[in-house]
Amino acid sequence: MSHSNPNAAQLQAASANAAAPQLKRVLGIPGLVLFGLVYMVPLTVFTTYGIVTQVSGGRLPMAYLITLCVMMFTARSYGLMSRAFPYAGSAYTYTQRSFGPATGLMAGWSLLLDYLFLPMLNYLVTGIYLNAAFPAIPNWVFIVAVIALVTTLNIIGIVSVTRANLVIIAVQAVFIVVFIAMAVASATGQADLSITRPFTGDGSADGIAPLMSGAAILCLSFLGFDSISTLAEETKNPRRSLPIAITLVTLGAGILFVVLAYVAQLAYPSNIFTDPDSAAMDVMMAVGGQTFTAIFLAAFTAGGIGSSIAAQASVARILYAMGRDGVLPKSFFGRLSRRFNTPVLSILAVSVIAMGSLFVTLQLISETVSFGALVAFSAVNLAVIKHYFFDEARRGAVDTFRFLVLPLIGLALTVWLWTSLSATALTIGLVWLGIGFIWLLVITRFFRRPTPHLDMTEK
Repeated sequence: MSHSNPNAAQLQAASANAAAPQLKRVLGIPGLVLFGLVYMVPLTVFTTYGIVTQVSGGRLPMAYLITLCVMMFTARSYGLMSRAFPYAGSAYTYTQRSFGPATGLMAGWSLLLDYLFLPMLNYLVTGIYLNAAFPAIPNWVFIVAVIALVTTLNIIGIVSVTRANLVIIAVQAVFIVVFIAMAVASATGQADLSITRPFTGDGSADGIAPLMSGAAILCLSFLGFDSISTLAEETKNPRRSLPIAITLVTLGAGILFVVLAYVAQLAYPSNIFTDPDSAAMDVMMAVGGQTFTAIFLAAFTAGGIGSSIAAQASVARILYAMGRDGVLPKSFFGRLSRRFNTPVLSILAVSVIAMGSLFVTLQLISETVSFGALVAFSAVNLAVIKHYFFDEARRGAVDTFRFLVLPLIGLALTVWLWTSLSATALTIGLVWLGIGFIWLLVITRFFRRPTPHLDMTEK
């Protein structure tokens, strides 16, 4: 019986590892910025256009400016944490590494609220706009049809569908340029044009409180800037490039949202809509008539379906990872289909939850998504303080300002938006966090067992 040489075996293993395919570090700052802007979907500004216009008293651009200010502080914190921990997992990873597994799991649980409600939001908005174009067909028919289509595509794993997203984004970019030009032309023809009205309002809701309520809802428009951190292993010099790209994407998207909201309200200076949920249809009709409205509907619906595919696939993968790692029941969520090699049960679970879009309002879903995001944003701001100011003891005068004062400002602004949400949204969010804490007690046997660690890498 022969014995293998240990040194030869080690050399063979090393050679195999070297030959294994690895992610290439090819992305620079421009590539990261482009990815982030594509991920955030430019036309998302029209998702809650009517709702926030009415809530803020016709001050949608000002509400976006407030949200942008908060997001810049939070994006800075995301950038600092991506420098410290250049791994996938976003707020979950940063909180888990800074405060421990239990706190990290609660931050991840709050993010799960976003992930579960985002597909609902996409389905509901798609149904609302298609119903506005074809009023003879109830919006629930469109919602169910889109859910069935997206679920089928995700189960059979058609990867090529997601490649069409880049084309959809390019079409949206062209549409935005044309829209801005036509909106400005339409506004200049008005006898009573007021270039300051989109910031000062129409008098229907005065004061700072309505603005903050609108700004809180708009947090969902910025969801996705942290997606850049998932490309850490494909980025050249990630500790430098990721923070810069996250900041640039947040600023660039925020400016785009403000500009689109501003020119839209110049062209349609009113908060009276046929339906606030599909208010963009009234704006498009005022800007370019029936043909232009049809073009907008096609671009917006295509973007919504593409986003639905990506959103459902993402949350299904997260549920699968949570099941695989024991955070959720493994027998249900931690299984892959042998035929399609996709997490079919997790995909179906997301579809069932998405049916809730038949029974809730657009404003409630929007606020609930924003709740989950704001909890995660608060956690990341706190993680900066814990990691840099306390753990690394960076407490000089400049470091105190960078790692304590600025994150505290970001935290305070985030909490201000958080408390500006409706009582119903706050109740749903707090109940969700309560369920998460109870589940944490169950899976840890009241902390007598270690908290499961969620591994977001492929296995």
